[in-house]
Amino acid sequence: MAGIYTAGMASHNGSVDDLLFAARLTPYRSLCRDGFRLLMGCIGLVCFVVGLVFAIAGVWPVFGFMGLDFALIYWAFKSNYASAKAYEDVEVSREHVSLLKVAANGREKRHDFPQFGTRLEIDRHEEIGITQMRIANRERAVPFGYFLNPADRESFARAFGQALSRAKR
Repeated sequence: MAGIYTAGMASHNGSVDDLLFAARLTPYRSLCRDGFRLLMGCIGLVCFVVGLVFAIAGVWPVFGFMGLDFALIYWAFKSNYASAKAYEDVEVSREHVSLLKVAANGREKRHDFPQFGTRLEIDRHEEIGITQMRIANRERAVPFGYFLNPADRESFARAFGQALSRAKR
């Protein structure tokens, strides 16, 4: 699961006792570091062997293009992993709902909502499930959790909705 749901953590403003729900939503990445090394080793070996066969056959430029293919695949995976540094922190207390969005480059954008009138809005597709989530009140709506898969959106929406209900009691 991409998100971590916990309660009782210290909030962004430092108070622990009124925090009912806290979650950090992170993008899912299927390859661990060792898996990445193994995959790149296999791709590198295949590119080298194919390039070498063509070089021996007299079509030596293919060897360079195979090296370029390897470099582009490596760059694509590295930039994908760099984007995984992004996350979103969601907190619910009796007084407020907070959303902290942190981009992969470290830039932070904080959204605070008063508890009264704040709700979770979701867009749902028949076959896919939840396609978009927003924290909203009368003045604004802020989308979040776009990188979660549909199953994680469903479980998060259920847990977050329960936390909002608990906070309003």
